[in-house]
Amino acid sequence: MAVVLDLYTSAIVGWSMSRTINGLLVKDALDMAISRRPTQNAVLVHSDQGSQYTANAYHEQLNAHGFISSMSRKGECHDNAVVESFFHSLKTELIYNKVYKSRAEAKHQ
Repeated sequence: MAVVLDLYTSAIVGWSMSRTINGLLVKDALDMAISRRPTQNAVLVHSDQGSQYTANAYHEQLNAHGFISSMSRKGECHDNAVVESFFHSLKTELIYNKVYKSRAEAKHQ
């Protein structure tokens, strides 16, 4: 799962699920965020250095919308603390307490 979190509102504005972690996964999450929160202002998009965030298709999408890419330094977990906290809550409140029959069922929860 990949998410786009708006730091100002603390809301998840885009998300995507896939069997594989790749550039398409994060591109789809960013597409949802763009469609839900169109903006004329400069946007800073922060991520870690995972291969999905360094994929060409993802960076082409950022550039096409005039977004500024920001990445954590290697091994620096504090830069992504807000998103890591979201994933912790998601896992403890929704995932660990329930068995989903399929990925589609999990998406609809």
